[in-house]
Amino acid sequence: MTDRKTRRPRDFSRRALLKGSLASTGALGALSLTGVGPLHFVSNAWAEEQPIGNFPAYTSGPTITLGFNVPQTGPYADEGADELRAYELAVKHLNGEGDGGMMNTMKPSNLKGNGILGKRVEFVTGDTQTKSDAARASAKRMIEKDGAIMITGGSSSGVAVAVQSLCQEMGIIFMSGLTHSNDTTGKDKRRYGFRHFFNAYMSGEALGPILAEEYGKERIAYHLTADYNWGWTQEESIKNATESLGWQTAAAVRTPLGAGDFSQYITPVLNAGADVLILNHYGKDMVNSLTQAVQFGLRDRQANGKNFEVVVPLFSRLMAQGAGDAISGILGTTNWNWSLTDEASQTFVKSFGGEYGFPPSQAAHTCYVQALLYANAVETAGTFYPPEVIKALEGFEFDGMGNGPTLYRAADHQCFKDVLVVRGKAEPSSQFDLLEVVQIAPRDQVTYDPAIFGGELGPYVPTA
Repeated sequence: MTDRKTRRPRDFSRRALLKGSLASTGALGALSLTGVGPLHFVSNAWAEEQPIGNFPAYTSGPTITLGFNVPQTGPYADEGADELRAYELAVKHLNGEGDGGMMNTMKPSNLKGNGILGKRVEFVTGDTQTKSDAARASAKRMIEKDGAIMITGGSSSGVAVAVQSLCQEMGIIFMSGLTHSNDTTGKDKRRYGFRHFFNAYMSGEALGPILAEEYGKERIAYHLTADYNWGWTQEESIKNATESLGWQTAAAVRTPLGAGDFSQYITPVLNAGADVLILNHYGKDMVNSLTQAVQFGLRDRQANGKNFEVVVPLFSRLMAQGAGDAISGILGTTNWNWSLTDEASQTFVKSFGGEYGFPPSQAAHTCYVQALLYANAVETAGTFYPPEVIKALEGFEFDGMGNGPTLYRAADHQCFKDVLVVRGKAEPSSQFDLLEVVQIAPRDQVTYDPAIFGGELGPYVPTA
């Protein structure tokens, strides 16, 4: 069930889907650069006094370039393809083409549909391959050779952490795509990195009470975990949430990214004394591990006098499509779902569906939003100068983007908003109608003290 009328889920048929400021031009604020006290410059003076990243060199002409760094190959390529679709749609809307999408629902907004600060938006792309080194290399190429003034994208926390560190060093703002590890806005947070997507801690806080309600408080869990920073923090967060409710943990086993065949990891589960399998996997890895767990008959078994259950803490509609019937009844969390009925979600579904012929995924949604948020911050600051754009994003509160009232917290650059607990539908009405929203966990339930994850944002003006 849902507890907010304006955001209750609904089903869309494919037929229905397809039918359907204040800019700062004066002083830019004080920056203590050398300890001699605040210095004030007007926008044009920054071009002479404070070149940072690709400002002002690549922002003085009639166009500006954004860098879209997504997994075009590798285990998260499906998410990457939808991310790129969303970015291209965002560029179209920013340039005043198409129906404008969520530019029409975003509040507050300084976007005008004439590019960014009147400059037409262009873009270049890179392939992260879901590998940190490859992602850094493609981001560096877009910054140095193509003049990208902002980098965005990715479907891996390992990639996000690597690229935002590079962007911090190079003075380029990074608007991350799919990254769910607590580390991204925790111990590895950076002043030049921003995350709209929710994190593993939020999944645990939203999902834990539902697991206890549906499966009881006397459960023994077995974790299979992707062996990189996202999997580690997802495992930790779910363990903390479930163990605080009374669950025990039988084992936690790490699996390599892109393993493909998970049979060697699933076989030991049968004799471990567990009655719940928690799959801390994403993308094609989740599709493969869930499908193989069902083929091994885990969901047909009983253990400890209970029906054996499988849980996927981080879900997506793209993963549900890949897993097919195996997702029926599986609980998890998601950042956004196309079945939501608030005005902004409906607007985005109509816009994306009209462009591509099918509804957007959560990957598409968060990347589209990130592009608009960056553009709006530039318009608000009245300059492309990165420190002022960062300040416009820090502490920014907005609505009308499909997640309810949302805060970009200044302390860690993490967005705080409602989180969806979902279940795989037993009888979907279409190939896209695969997830049922079980509950919307309110923003207050998933908010935490930034000190628990540590880390330092670093300076507004990067040091060489």
